[in-house]
Amino acid sequence: MRLIGNIIWFLFGGVFMGLAWFLFGILAFCTIIGIPWGRSCFVIAQFSFFPFGKQAISREKLTGKKDIGTGTLGFIGNVLWILFAGIWLAIGHLTSAVMCAVTIIGIPFAIQHIKLAIISFAPVGQTIVSNETANAVHRS
Repeated sequence: MRLIGNIIWFLFGGVFMGLAWFLFGILAFCTIIGIPWGRSCFVIAQFSFFPFGKQAISREKLTGKKDIGTGTLGFIGNVLWILFAGIWLAIGHLTSAVMCAVTIIGIPFAIQHIKLAIISFAPVGQTIVSNETANAVHRS
């Protein structure tokens, strides 16, 4: 089911938002200071291309340790991110979600876009894992 969902997602719109994440990643890499955001963009771009069967979780929850992206600097980085790029990606995902929700078959895709819109506000400190790994982390 995941494979079919990912293929349909990619062909009917997922490719556009994945490319948007990729573009913002390239723009972030143009500056030395933007490299952490660029790295996060590339990870989330892959997730945005094929989201079914995966989840975004905090690296702190996954590893049990704070790092530069999950601490105070990560928070400050995410605030700056929202101002420069996060808001535009969120608008793109929310617009896509509304378009997908028009049909019954598009509702699961709309839900994925909403999840990605939420991620677009705080990508630094997030990592993408399989559903099984995410469920194990949430249970522990």
